[in-house]
Amino acid sequence: MTADLTHIDTWLFDLDNTLYPEESGFMGQVEGRMTDFVARVTDLPRDQAYTLQKKYLAEHGLTLRGLMLNHGVDPADFHALFHDLSLELLAQDPDLVSALSQLPGRRFIFTNADDKHAERVLAHLGLADLFDDVFHIHSFGFTPKPDPVGFQRMLDAHGLDPRATSFFEDSERNLQPAYDLGMTTVLVGPQAQHSTAPFVNHRTTTLTPFLTGARLKEAV
Repeated sequence: MTADLTHIDTWLFDLDNTLYPEESGFMGQVEGRMTDFVARVTDLPRDQAYTLQKKYLAEHGLTLRGLMLNHGVDPADFHALFHDLSLELLAQDPDLVSALSQLPGRRFIFTNADDKHAERVLAHLGLADLFDDVFHIHSFGFTPKPDPVGFQRMLDAHGLDPRATSFFEDSERNLQPAYDLGMTTVLVGPQAQHSTAPFVNHRTTTLTPFLTGARLKEAV
């Protein structure tokens, strides 16, 4: 069904596995380097390091947050892991560029990644000029999604009206605080259609067809 987004004038997007398809496999590279790092910091075998990595993700919304709290990890050291990752798995999507450029109002990135990673990925995808700002993990003081504090800091920083904001995200649980604040939530990805969460307003396997098919506010 066509989504009615005629009340939306602010567009908030997660970055990884949202502005490019999960099937690209890019996040698999990110996770692999993360597991190696956790193993090095903790001296755990790699399989146990992976388990701990996912435990911290579940408990804190971000593996890095758990590493900071429990192992004194410097976030700069952690983020440096990903700054030289090859981006060859990520392909530009001209239709997505067109769909994003036609959205009325302001557009923002809201990501648990750092600024350097976001800049690299957006530039590679040809999307860097389409967003008013990137609200990254440093911007919200390392209180990652789904912590409601991070969401409130995003709203306050840019004077956003949540009732006129739509948030696009591949992680279901990250949509809960957005919904609670009054945003229109859109779950993106291959598992989206299976979601029955009451805080998910719309579901789409891929982003571009959803945006091109939605009813939007007319430009004034």
